[in-house]
Amino acid sequence: MGKNPWFETVAEAQRRAKKYLPSTVYGSLVAGSERGRTIDDNTGAFAELGFAPRVVGHHAERDLSTTVLGVESAFPVVISPTGVQAVHPDGEVAVARAAANRGVIMGLSSFASKPVEEVAEANANTFYQMYWTGTRESMAQRMDRARAAGAKALIATLDWSFSHGRDWGSPPIPEKVDLRTMIRFAPDVLPHPRWLWTFAKSGRIPDLTAPNLQPPGGKAPTFFGAYGEWMQTAPPTWEDVKWMRAEWGGPFLLKGVSRVDDARRAVDAGVSGISVSNHGGNNLDTTPASIRLLPSIAEAVGDEIEVLLDGGIRRGGDVAKALALGARAVLIGRAYLWGLAAGGQAGVENVLDILRGGLDSAVLGLGHSSVHELSPGDLAVPDGFTRTLGAARTAGTAG
Repeated sequence: MGKNPWFETVAEAQRRAKKYLPSTVYGSLVAGSERGRTIDDNTGAFAELGFAPRVVGHHAERDLSTTVLGVESAFPVVISPTGVQAVHPDGEVAVARAAANRGVIMGLSSFASKPVEEVAEANANTFYQMYWTGTRESMAQRMDRARAAGAKALIATLDWSFSHGRDWGSPPIPEKVDLRTMIRFAPDVLPHPRWLWTFAKSGRIPDLTAPNLQPPGGKAPTFFGAYGEWMQTAPPTWEDVKWMRAEWGGPFLLKGVSRVDDARRAVDAGVSGISVSNHGGNNLDTTPASIRLLPSIAEAVGDEIEVLLDGGIRRGGDVAKALALGARAVLIGRAYLWGLAAGGQAGVENVLDILRGGLDSAVLGLGHSSVHELSPGDLAVPDGFTRTLGAARTAGTAG
């Protein structure tokens, strides 16, 4: 009798992904930079927060539904855009189908391995993510393409500063998969026949190109080609953010905010929402956990724009804690990638079911009938837990 394909926690999905994937592929999902302090704090901070459950007065029915940037969602979890999902041959399309089956929004990276047209067809509620890369003309063309495909919102990631050094080592990632690459990586890949067989059955090899960055009439760049263009593009200004938002012309989410002053500038730039985020610990290491930064930012701008959170979500209770501290919804990244590796589309659905179930348990135990009733009073927040960045103490002084 085979192993039960269902898993009960995201931690088990991670264990299965580690066993199933070649170490180089799994290593690309671990992420983090330098010491890895931020990625550890992202998850550890949630464990510092306690619940304040009620003993009587529970509700037999709970409403977990919400809207994010005007788009309905069965519960407040959004698939965060992540690049090149070569852990499974169906990649982002499998994730999009899983999200659609569970009634949640799909975020698609411009560095994805599947074109936006295929992903939006699999999930009508797709948000398209862009970096500030290339010329304004090329960026406008990519926005036009995403809009034509049916993307309902744009997610802008502008600040992610890729670290080239990790204390535990970075995995080697090839430019492309050809015969020479296959021979080179054979010692790592051959001990993982199930992963190899999954791709063999599909008739496809891991795709390391970025089809959503393909210029009209041209070829899709490799991941490294796309990354090179991004690194050579001058960083954007707040005026560029205004241009991007106006050019898109629809719901616009700025991802990566960690400072109160940046949150206020984002409001001034006309964004619809922000995600309090350190990009899963891939930005500057020792940046505090997103959940520590959320309360001050939500207090500053939460009545003007939607505030989301990403970073460190591993269980439904984490979702409840983020909502209690001011988030409208959360984005998940690594959790669903481990599910994709562990079980394809069904594995992603499994992860979403875990998060929904844990969130429902928290709403029940806290005595609420809706996720919209969650508040700081539902939590035990330790003294000194929160961090406030970029709040002016005096004129010209940042906190």
